[in-house]
Amino acid sequence: MRQPLLAVLLFALLPVQAPAADTGKVQRQVAGNRTTENVPEVPAELLERLDRYQNTRGASLAGWTRDGCLLVSTRFAETAQAHRVCMPLGMREQLTFYPEPVAGLTPAPPQTWRDGFVFAKDRGGDEFSQLYWFDAPTRATVLLTDGQRSQNGGVVISRDGGLLAYSSTARNGTDRDVWVRDTRTGQSRAVLTEGGTWGVSDFSHDGQRLLVGRYVSANETYPGELDLASGKLTMFPVDGGKAALGQFRYAPDGKGVFYVSDEDVAGKVQQFRTLRHHGPGTGAPKLISAHIPWDVDEVRIAGDGRHLAYTTNEDGISRLHLLRLPGLQPVALPALRELPVGVIGNIDFSPDGQRLALDINSATSPSDVYVVDLAGKALTRWTRSEVGGLDASAFVAPTLVRYPTFDQVDGQPRTIPAFYYRPAKPAASGKHPVLINIHGGPEAQSHPVFNPSIQFMLADLGVAVLVPNVRGSSGYGKDYLQADNGFKREDSVKDIGALLDWIAQQPELDASRVGVYGGSYGGYMVLSSLMHYSDRIKAGIDVVGISDFRTFLKNTESYRRDLRRAEYGDERDPEMAAFFEQIAPLRHADRIRAPLFVAQGRNDPRVPWTEAVQIVEAVRGNGQPMWYLEFADEGHGFRKKANSDYFSAASMLFWQRHLLDPAPRTFAEPRAGLHTGGQPSAQDLARLQAQGVRTVIDLRTPGEDRGFDQAAEARRLGLAYVALPIAGKDDITAANATALQALLEQHGDGVLLHCGSGNRVGALLALGAAQGGASHEEALALGRQAGLTSWEPVVVERLEAETAR
Repeated sequence: MRQPLLAVLLFALLPVQAPAADTGKVQRQVAGNRTTENVPEVPAELLERLDRYQNTRGASLAGWTRDGCLLVSTRFAETAQAHRVCMPLGMREQLTFYPEPVAGLTPAPPQTWRDGFVFAKDRGGDEFSQLYWFDAPTRATVLLTDGQRSQNGGVVISRDGGLLAYSSTARNGTDRDVWVRDTRTGQSRAVLTEGGTWGVSDFSHDGQRLLVGRYVSANETYPGELDLASGKLTMFPVDGGKAALGQFRYAPDGKGVFYVSDEDVAGKVQQFRTLRHHGPGTGAPKLISAHIPWDVDEVRIAGDGRHLAYTTNEDGISRLHLLRLPGLQPVALPALRELPVGVIGNIDFSPDGQRLALDINSATSPSDVYVVDLAGKALTRWTRSEVGGLDASAFVAPTLVRYPTFDQVDGQPRTIPAFYYRPAKPAASGKHPVLINIHGGPEAQSHPVFNPSIQFMLADLGVAVLVPNVRGSSGYGKDYLQADNGFKREDSVKDIGALLDWIAQQPELDASRVGVYGGSYGGYMVLSSLMHYSDRIKAGIDVVGISDFRTFLKNTESYRRDLRRAEYGDERDPEMAAFFEQIAPLRHADRIRAPLFVAQGRNDPRVPWTEAVQIVEAVRGNGQPMWYLEFADEGHGFRKKANSDYFSAASMLFWQRHLLDPAPRTFAEPRAGLHTGGQPSAQDLARLQAQGVRTVIDLRTPGEDRGFDQAAEARRLGLAYVALPIAGKDDITAANATALQALLEQHGDGVLLHCGSGNRVGALLALGAAQGGASHEEALALGRQAGLTSWEPVVVERLEAETAR
C-alpha cells in the first residue's frame, strides 16, 4: 500500500540518515603467505597482458673478482641472487641459491689471502640481515655474524683480506657499533661502541686504521678515524659544525683522504655535496668537483692508485667523471656517450686498474653492466637483461618538467621537479587519466629508471604518470632537503596540491581522473593527499605507509627510532605530539573519501604492519572501496617475484576499476540553481558544494546501495539532506510530483535532486511542470533534460490520464 501524500511530505521534510553501504562486511581470503581483504580475483586476461612486463629483469654490479670476472646480482627465479659473468655478454653463472634474496655483495680485494665474497641475507624481509662468506674455491658458505635478531651490514675488507669490518646492532639491538672480524681466526669483536649509528668507510693500507662516521640524519654525519691497536677514536672537525658527508677513502699515499661533503667553505654555506681532498699540512681541503653544482654520489680509487672515478647526480641523471692521480687531471672518456641516459648505481676498477665497470639503469632499459677500457677508451656491454619479449623501442622515456608550488624562493615562485611519462598513443577520450607516483625516504629521490609497471600503464592502460620530487627530496641542495623537516611536514603535501593544479592546466590530462601511489613515506604522502584532496583524487594505493607518526615512532624498530626522530620530529615533545595528531591521516580518516588500496609486509621493521591495519579499519567505515593486502613473508616492500607479481596485478585491477572509469558524473541544470541526475559520489558532492549546492534531495529508497553514507557526507560538507523515497514506477504520481515541488520551493536555489539514474527525477519534474501549466511536449522536454529516459512511457501515460480527467 502506498503512503498517503501527507505522510510522504512529512517524511520528505525530515532530514533522515540514509542507510550506509555494507561497510562491515569484509571478504577475507588467505592463500599461503598472502592475505587479502575485499580484493577481487584478478581476471586471467589482465594477468596475461601483464605477464611479459613481469618477466623483465636487470643486473646490478657488485664488483670485480680476482680472476677478472664480474660479480653481479640478478634474478632468474623468485629472488635476486649472486652471479658471476666472465666475459662480455657471457653466461651468468649463479653462485647462491636461497629462497630469500641476497644483498650487500662485497668481493674480496684481489690481493687477499682467500678468494670469495661476503653477502647479507635476512628472513622474510625482517631486515635482521646476517653476513656470510662465500668461498670461491669450495663454493661453501660460512655464517660470520651471530645469527640472531641483529642487523649487520656495511662491509669493508682490508687490502690483504685479514680483517673484515662492518656495522652491527648485536650489542644491544639499538646502537649500530663497528665490529672487526679476524678472517684467519674467525674471532669478531666490537671495536667502536660509542652509541648511535656508526658506519665504516675504508681500511688504511696497512690495515691498522679505519675511517668511520656517526650518522645522525641525511643532513648530519660526523667523520673520524679509529686506531685498531689502541682503540683511540679521533674525530675530524666539520666546518660549519654540521654537514652531510658521503664516501670517505684513503688517498693512495695513505696520508690524505678523498671524501664527499657539503661542509661550509670559508664560512660560505654549500648547498651540494662535493668531492674534496684533504691531507696533513695541506691547509684547507681542495674542492675537486666545485665546478659541478650537483651532488657527488659514488667515489672509487683504482687499486694501482693511478685513477679516481666519481659520479654526479645532475637533476636525477648520472654523469661519470675520471681523474688521473695524483694530479687530478680530467680524463676524457668519449665512449661513455654510447651509454643510455640514466642512473649509474655502482662503479668499480678492475684488479689491474685498466678497466672501469659500471651498471646503468634507464627509463627504457633495465639495469645492465658495462666496462670501459681506460687505455683504448672502448665501451663493452657485459650483460643484456631481458624485457619479457617486449619491444624495447616502444618504451617511453619521461621529460623533466617543473611546476610552481605555493611558496617562493628569493622572491620567485618555488618550482618542483617531476618526471612526466606521457603515453605514446592519444587518449580515446581526448584526455589521459593520471597517476602521481610519490617516492619514500622522505630524503630519497625519484630517478628516470626502468619501471615495468609504469610502462604497462602507459602502453596498455593509457595512463600518464608523473613522478615528482617534492621538497624534502635529496639531490637538489641542502635547503630543499630540509624544507619539509619537523613542523614543515605538510608543505610537501601542498606540493602535491600544486601538482593537481598543474595537471588541470594541461590540455592532454584529465584532472577528474587522478590517482596517487607511494610506498613507505610515500605511503604517508598518499594518505595525507587523500585526506586533503579527496575531492580531486579519484583513488590511491598506499604501500607500507605511515598513518600516524606517533604510533610509527612508538613501534618502529629501536635501532631506527632516533634516526627517524631527527627527520620527522620527537613524539615525546608535547608540541610535536600535538602536531603529529593534527596531520595524522589516522586521526582524520573520515576525510579520505576515495577508494583506497593498502599493501603491507607483515615482517616490516621500519613501518610496522600495525600502521596499515589501523588505517584500513578507520577508512573502511567511510563506505568507499577499501582493499587490503598483506604478505607474511615480506617486510618493507615485496622482493619475492610471486608476491611482487600478485601485488602488481591487483594494483592494475584497482586502477582499472577506480581510476579508468569515465570522468565524474555530470549533472543537468534544467534551471539555474537546480542540478539533476543519477547517484553522486562523495567527490561529486564536494564538487557540487563548491559550485553552490546547499541541499541534497534524494529520491532513492532506504534499501538502495549508495556506495557510501550519503547523508553523513552531506552533513560533513554542511549540506542539508532530505529524502523523498520513490520506489518504482507506481510512485510516479501527481501527489509525489506535488510533494517534490513543495520541497524545491522550500529550499530554493542550490539543490541537487537525484535518484539512481535520473529517471525518477525527470519523471516527477515532468509531471510537476504539466501541473504548472506546461504543455505535454514542454513537460517531457524538461524531464528529458533532467534525466528522464526509459520511464518516459510511464510519464506519457500519467499525462494522458490527467488529460482524460
